[in-house]
Amino acid sequence: MASINQTGALIRLPNFCNLGVMLRALVLVNLFVLAAAALRTRSLGEFPFEFLLLAAFVEPVLILSLVVLCLARKALHAIGYAGAIGALFVFELLVAWGLQEFFGQLLPDRAPLPYPMLALVVVFVTGCTLLYFDLRSRALSPAIAEARIQALQARIRPHFLYNSINAVLAYIRSEPRKAERALEDLADLFRVLMADNRTLTPIGQEVQLARQYLAIEELRLGDRLKITWRIDEMPAEALVPPLLLQPLVENAVYHGIEPAEAGGEIVIDVRRKDGQVVMELTNPYSAAGSHVAGNRMAIANIRERLQLHFDAEASMRSEVGNGIYRVTIKLPYMVAP
Repeated sequence: MASINQTGALIRLPNFCNLGVMLRALVLVNLFVLAAAALRTRSLGEFPFEFLLLAAFVEPVLILSLVVLCLARKALHAIGYAGAIGALFVFELLVAWGLQEFFGQLLPDRAPLPYPMLALVVVFVTGCTLLYFDLRSRALSPAIAEARIQALQARIRPHFLYNSINAVLAYIRSEPRKAERALEDLADLFRVLMADNRTLTPIGQEVQLARQYLAIEELRLGDRLKITWRIDEMPAEALVPPLLLQPLVENAVYHGIEPAEAGGEIVIDVRRKDGQVVMELTNPYSAAGSHVAGNRMAIANIRERLQLHFDAEASMRSEVGNGIYRVTIKLPYMVAP
């Protein structure tokens, strides 16, 4: 079973450019350093010095590895998962060997590890680190995220389907071309919802999907639904989790437009700013609206999927003020390798 990952493709290597991945790698490797320092010392007084000495060797290896693996992300994708794993092990062995030679000249009184022992330690630590990330991805993705995604796919309310079909029926005789176009939009919408949505998708496709959804809702709501798109600065190639925008738009229609007698305006702003993709959606809000008490499954689902795909680098915030409900999503700018 394929897992959700942070790289935008099916390769199971973690995204080493991700801040959360970097922090976890630092913690995990330093736990090995602590264990090694404890095994190499005979007294508690010797432990701090031994730990600092080992850390002085390991930290440069780790930091250099993370930087190079981040920069080489596209190349690793190009050679496939097995090739990427092999290249990673070779690289780690070369870096560790080079730094041991360097430290050997700085500390001639410290006996270096024999090369077979050094290679064994490097392979063991690297393998354990990769195994941790792979198991974490497999444990989280199928059990939680895929179940959540299925729930989100099933969340297109029956009333939307029924109302959309009724809206189309009303136009079949008077405006058959408009009715035909609406049926095509409806078919495209449900084709996406039924697809395998575990890999990242270009944000341009998400915007197109939201447009098709809103075109169907415009048939039903007419002039009550006003839409403003601010996508002149949108990076259409940026990768985002699938079904990111459409559920937010659906919530805006259901909670903001339908309860208001005069309708209202939905504003969708997508842009790139400081190496991030920023999505902002606003719609009218009324505490007295009949739909305000609706469930927040879509919001919670999207927030969880952002965390799984981008870890600590993505955020989602919702707020209410001056009769406006605003949702802001920030996630790292990422393109297909």
